[in-house]
Amino acid sequence: MNDETLTTEAAEQAILSILIGYEFALDDIDIKPEHFSSDYLRAIFAELLIQIADGKGTSIFTLHEKLSDVVTIAELAAIAECHQHSQRPLKRLCAQVVDRYQSRQLHALAGRLGTLAFEDSPIADRIDKAQAEIAKLVTTQDADEWVDSHTGAMKHLELIDLRESGANRGISTGLYDLDEMLDGGLQRGNLVVIGARPSMGKSAIALSIGLHVAQQYHVGFISMEMSVSDLMDRQTAILGEISISFIKRPSKGLDYSRLVNAVEAAKHLKFRISDKSGLNILQVRSKARALKRRFGLDVLVVDYIGLMSGTDPRMPRAYQIEEISRGLKSLAKELDIVVICLSQLNRGSVEKAGQIPGLADFRDSGAIEQDADVATVIHREIMANPAAGTEWANYGLMRICKNRQGRCGDVHLHYEGEQTKFRAWHGQPPSKDQSRGKGFNA
Repeated sequence: MNDETLTTEAAEQAILSILIGYEFALDDIDIKPEHFSSDYLRAIFAELLIQIADGKGTSIFTLHEKLSDVVTIAELAAIAECHQHSQRPLKRLCAQVVDRYQSRQLHALAGRLGTLAFEDSPIADRIDKAQAEIAKLVTTQDADEWVDSHTGAMKHLELIDLRESGANRGISTGLYDLDEMLDGGLQRGNLVVIGARPSMGKSAIALSIGLHVAQQYHVGFISMEMSVSDLMDRQTAILGEISISFIKRPSKGLDYSRLVNAVEAAKHLKFRISDKSGLNILQVRSKARALKRRFGLDVLVVDYIGLMSGTDPRMPRAYQIEEISRGLKSLAKELDIVVICLSQLNRGSVEKAGQIPGLADFRDSGAIEQDADVATVIHREIMANPAAGTEWANYGLMRICKNRQGRCGDVHLHYEGEQTKFRAWHGQPPSKDQSRGKGFNA
C-alpha cells in the first residue's frame, strides 16, 4: 500500500514511526497535535515534541515511561515499526493528515450550517454567523496576520515599558560605539550585513562580536569559508589573548597558561560552529531551526553569502543572491533572532583611491542592501594603502551605510592583528591631516 492510499490512522502512525527514527526531521514539517484524529496518537505526538525539544533522545521506552496509562509498550513498538523507516515521504504524509483534519472540521461545520439554515432569526444574522464559523477554519497564522492600530499600540506600550526597565534591550556587541549607533545593540528580527574586501577583517569582526554575545546569548556560526580547526585557532587567540602565530607554531614560545585560560573561557560560552560549505537558504533555515530547538539560538552568523548556493543553480547569480538575502531576512523574523551575514564587496571598490566603500559596492546584487536592516562596511586604511603611516596600523573603520531604525555613521575600531580580533577604539582616531598626501579620504 503506498502513502497516498493510507487510512488516516495509518498515515498518522507512519508520521510517528518516522519521527521516532528520525527526530531531526521534525524541523522540516508543520504539524500540531490537534491534527491527529485519535486521542492516543495525539498524546504520543505531543510527548514526542517534548522529548525531541529536550534534546536527550527519544525511544519507545522513554515514550512509554510518560504514556503508560495511554498506550502499551507493544503498541508503541508496532507504531515504531509500521513504516519503512525513510523520512522522504514525511512532508507528504503530514500534508495528508492536515488535509484530512481540515476536512473533518469542514464536515462538522456543514452540520452546524445546516442547522443554522432553518433557524428563525433574520437571514442577515444567520449569514453573519455562517461567515464567522467559516472564518474559524482559517489557520492561526492567517488569523494573526492583521493587527488593528489600537491593539498594536497597547502591546507596543508594554514593550516600551520593558525597554525602560531594562528587561528588553538590544544584544550588546561588545563594541560600545556600535551599540550606541544601534540604540542598544543588535535587535531581534534584523538582518545585519557586514561587507568588506578580502583581508579587511569580515570574519574577525564577526567572530569578535559572536564570542562576546555568546557570554550571555546562544550564537550559531555557519562558516563556509574556514574550517572548525581554523576558527578554533582564532577563538583561542581571542579568548587567551595569544598571538595566533604561537598557536599555529607552538615551538615559537606559546604561553600554555594563557592556552588553558582560553579553554576555560570557552567552556562557559554558548557558541556553536558548523563548517559545512555550499549551503542553500533551505539548508541554512533547517540548521538554524534545529539549533534553536535543541540548544537555543539568539544570533546566527553566516560567513559568507557569496559561498552560499541558490536552490536553482541554473538561475542567474544575482537572482540566487536575492533569494538568499530575502530568505535570511525572513529567517530572522521567523525565529526572532539576529542574523549577521558577511558579504564581499566588488573589486571596483578598491580602485576608488581614498574612498571608503558604500552600499553600491556590495557584490552580485542590490538585494542585499535592500533586504538588510543594517548594512555596514569594514575598511582598514593600512590594508588599502600600505604606504599609510604607522598611526593607521591598528585602526579600523566600520561605516554604517544603512540603518533602517536609526542613525548612520562611523564607528572607530581597534584591530589586534596578532589575535585577529576587533575591540573598541579609545582616544582620537587618526586624522586626515596625519595622512595628507597618502590618499586617505574618510
